Amino acid sequence: MAEEKKRVLITGGAGFLGSHLCDRFLAEGYHVIAMDNLVTGNLANIEHLFKREDFEFHHHDVSKFVFVPGKLDYILHFASPASPIDYLKIPIQTLKVGSLGTHNLLGLARVKGARMLIASTSEVYGDPEVHPQIEEYWGNVNPVGPRGCYDEAKRFQEAITMAYHNHHGLETRIIRIFNTYGPRMRLDDGRVLPAFLSQALKGENLTVFGDGSQTRSFCYVDDLVDGIYRLLLSDYHLPVNIGNPAEITIKEFGEEIAKLTGVEFKPTYQALPENDPMKRRPDITKAKEILGWEPKVDRAEGLKRTLEYFKEHVK
Repeated sequence: MAEEKKRVLITGGAGFLGSHLCDRFLAEGYHVIAMDNLVTGNLANIEHLFKREDFEFHHHDVSKFVFVPGKLDYILHFASPASPIDYLKIPIQTLKVGSLGTHNLLGLARVKGARMLIASTSEVYGDPEVHPQIEEYWGNVNPVGPRGCYDEAKRFQEAITMAYHNHHGLETRIIRIFNTYGPRMRLDDGRVLPAFLSQALKGENLTVFGDGSQTRSFCYVDDLVDGIYRLLLSDYHLPVNIGNPAEITIKEFGEEIAKLTGVEFKPTYQALPENDPMKRRPDITKAKEILGWEPKVDRAEGLKRTLEYFKEHVK
């Protein structure tokens, strides 16, 4: 008799990262259950999987009670709006999916005896006073500012996950994700990479917030997914940064995108949004030492692959 497949629940499974995780776990021989309420997710990201017997999709909001029949080995909680455009529009849902949603899934993990990995974020560091950001840094976050609904949802998510680990002995993993990009990003996501690529392909000026001196570090999605997979299967329960430490200013990044798309770099400057972080760069020492992970895809290659996707989808 064939060995029964391990079963994994991926919340936010129709989103950018969630859909890539579905692909990876199917490739690794798992039975994948994707769950999404489709507020920011898109079925087009996973429609290529619908014919498979080892894949199922549940249209559900994890902020409400979550039921999944049968055994579950792993839960990956990736349900959440992830771009400022979204969480400024739906701040209460953003807070609920990080709090109530996480609570529901931790309860499910406990009942099923499953290991749970939560998707936290570099935003827990806020506008950091420590650079690059190490996992031991507690952050500089404004809880009542416009980004508070996202930042604090994720900080609470980490806190309740640690409480379940310490109090109930639940197997948990915490990943702090830095800027990630690749195919299936939403074109209107509002973050700098989709914005620049969409604008360049439409022949528009690139919108630069502030003077463009703020920095970001971009990790290609395949690298990130590999880091997530390694962390899930590791024995380490404290937060781990996964991201690409290659740091670049927004202005330099705009010039790169212009060159890549063959347009002239013509920036339109706008005021910097409130509490927008001035620096972002992960310290990935822990990921290297504990997971043997570091990014393999450099920005030039990753952008080339992402551009192909955007060319197909930008009208």
